[in-house]
Amino acid sequence: MSEFKEDPISEFLAWFDEAKQTPLRDPNAMTLATVDAEGAPAARMVLMKHFDQQGLVFYTNLTSSKSRDLKQNPQAAACFFWETTRKQVRVTGRVEQVTDAEADAYFGSRPIDSQIGAWASLQSQVLEERREFETRFEDLKRLYKDQAPPRPPHWSGWRIVPQKMEFWIERPFRLHERYVYLRKAGGWTRNLLYP
Repeated sequence: MSEFKEDPISEFLAWFDEAKQTPLRDPNAMTLATVDAEGAPAARMVLMKHFDQQGLVFYTNLTSSKSRDLKQNPQAAACFFWETTRKQVRVTGRVEQVTDAEADAYFGSRPIDSQIGAWASLQSQVLEERREFETRFEDLKRLYKDQAPPRPPHWSGWRIVPQKMEFWIERPFRLHERYVYLRKAGGWTRNLLYP
């Protein structure tokens, strides 16, 4: 049986560091699940860009369908599966928008073409043809050829503040190992689960 830390954030960071040492292209890729105002779920892949005691952060267009869901129902679930280590982590919790300072700092660290792409994309809106998007990108690239673009007002990040974290390790014969952590007043509780 594995030794699990008392703090799930520390446990997650150890697992994430382990995954980063493997040939995975994007160990920070996670499935993000949201629910809209009518109760319909949606899931998609996004990239986690930061994780600490406050939670995990990803960035997106604030007019996207995922952002609309999160504004209407500020709860989300995320799932990481690292095939190379045969481990999975599920995170659920409330969601909050990151500060402008956090969004500015991360936006400024991105490659210039990615910054311009954030301006060019009308994320989740209907696009008549691909060339329209490419033209928007090229026009903005010319506009910002001599300077870095500022962060668009419609682009920021969301933080999932974990309330529940579940850790799963694949074992032979489906005798998997599974622990769940629940945030309670004053800290976390941990329980072993049947797989």
